[in-house]
Amino acid sequence: MNSRKKQLAAYDRLLTIMDELREQCPWDRKQTMETLRHLTIEETYELGDAILENDLDEVKKELGDLLLHIVFYAKIGSETNDFDMADVANEICDKLISRHPHIYGDVEVADEEEVKQNWENLKLKEGKKSVLEGVPRSLPALVKANRIQDKVAGVGFDWEEPQQVFEKLQEELAELQHEVSENNQEKIEQEFGDVLFSMINYARFLKVDPENALERTNKKFIKRFQYLEGKAKEQGKAMKDMTLAEMDVYWNEAKKL
Repeated sequence: MNSRKKQLAAYDRLLTIMDELREQCPWDRKQTMETLRHLTIEETYELGDAILENDLDEVKKELGDLLLHIVFYAKIGSETNDFDMADVANEICDKLISRHPHIYGDVEVADEEEVKQNWENLKLKEGKKSVLEGVPRSLPALVKANRIQDKVAGVGFDWEEPQQVFEKLQEELAELQHEVSENNQEKIEQEFGDVLFSMINYARFLKVDPENALERTNKKFIKRFQYLEGKAKEQGKAMKDMTLAEMDVYWNEAKKL
């Protein structure tokens, strides 16, 4: 691996290139934080895909893309004298030191859970009115639910045992089934949301990331369905012309593969 000196030199090289691009490239010169925002979100999802695929070479590339965006935002901030890359780095360094008194102070912790609880309590002491202030409003609903539950658990608002969460899930499923039998569409949607929220909470107790779990299932389904499409094409058939029994044969083949 590269030495600290080489790592710093590479980082300095990136800052220099960013300065040059901002001055000389028409596209880079035109960008604002607002125009970069959707690109940054896209790059983050691409990094997430690479991580799930365990493609470390692609992870390295996507991290580089994200690092470029961070440097880009800092460069724009420096042009208005609001902040630069040093301010960004020092801000997170100060936060990490402040939020880890068990490392940089005299606080003692027993385990990871106490670290998380201290983290949320320190945020409240810093002036935040709610532990949920740090949950971005624009997060996808599934990810947001996971973050909400994680944060409130950090201040002690939580179940004690996984079995309690499972029983709550069963309760929510029964309520959903009742509304389905009543054919009340508005109530069905509400109860379905409660079921999903409970499922995400149960995943946390099982130490499963629900977003990762669902995405792995998405990828698995896509691969199996594309196998089925390929087999239909080999037979010269359109999918709509195949019987469910025929589809099931190839679906089971795909599962074995």
